[in-house]
Amino acid sequence: MGKGARRIRLEPSGIRYWAVGQADLLSAAAGAGVAVPFACRNGVCELCEARLLAGYALNTRNQQMIPTGARLMMCRTVALGDIELEIPAVMAAGKNQPRTFQANVVDVRSINHDVYRIELQLPRRRELSFHAGQYLSVVLPGADPCYFSIASSPSEQNIELHIQATPEWVSAQKVIDALTSGETVRLELPHGKACIASAPEKPLLLVAAGTGFAQMKSLVDYLRGTSFDQPVKLFWGVRHHEDMYLGSKARQWEQDWPGFTFQPVVGDDEDNDWSGHHEQLVRTVLASGVDWNNVEVHASGSPAMVYALMDALVDAGLPPEGFFSDVLEYAPRS
Repeated sequence: MGKGARRIRLEPSGIRYWAVGQADLLSAAAGAGVAVPFACRNGVCELCEARLLAGYALNTRNQQMIPTGARLMMCRTVALGDIELEIPAVMAAGKNQPRTFQANVVDVRSINHDVYRIELQLPRRRELSFHAGQYLSVVLPGADPCYFSIASSPSEQNIELHIQATPEWVSAQKVIDALTSGETVRLELPHGKACIASAPEKPLLLVAAGTGFAQMKSLVDYLRGTSFDQPVKLFWGVRHHEDMYLGSKARQWEQDWPGFTFQPVVGDDEDNDWSGHHEQLVRTVLASGVDWNNVEVHASGSPAMVYALMDALVDAGLPPEGFFSDVLEYAPRS
């Protein structure tokens, strides 16, 4: 960050972001993608209340210094240097507790030969908080929960899902049948720790296989609404060209967003093992010329793909703590 930037640290989440110029703490948080609750933006609703733990800050309403330990409204406060705040309403990545919601089915449509785009509306949307890259479960009566990545940004009013379903995939097909025939569905969310709660400070490398693109779409839509200015590379691996169900959207991102590049990776149609080993996708990522010591990697796909990719990137020099995937949580190595 340049001259005049102040680092803001939020506790207990540990989230950090920068405030530049005369930006108030709430506006700076919004620019960094930090989800601070607010309504009025003039200090009346008190939803953005925090407590000053350390540093110097100014109340812009009365132009008075705020003493350490005092409460403040982030929309009416400017940092005069690096500061630390206590705000329990802001959760760290993956720390939101899952809750059950009844959602209205807004739209179910086929977007290629076996992928459906689902749009769901939560009547109490303001009660839901999740981070970009998290997932949810659809709970049908008498069936085990079915888990799907959330494809929409946390700032969107409706929830978007991408569900791959064929008659052979019984559980996914049951979900599609239920969504198509019903007006409401029961959800549990959010789940997942491989998510982003504020704009990262390093370049991003996103790797998806199949409908793993849904998680990457959530991350991209979220980051495009922040002040994030680092390069982003998206690799999307599919077996056949027709499996790249939203390739046009990824190509549009590349046109509209400076610093964003999209690399489609299409498997050899005659290689029956490609979908299991994902060697072509891993080789393409390795050949990307990325500085593995200065990048954050998010991967979404099958456990086989994710672990093959992680092993290859760590061998190439990526610090293990720079690799994020939900697979590491729900399918840990024994």
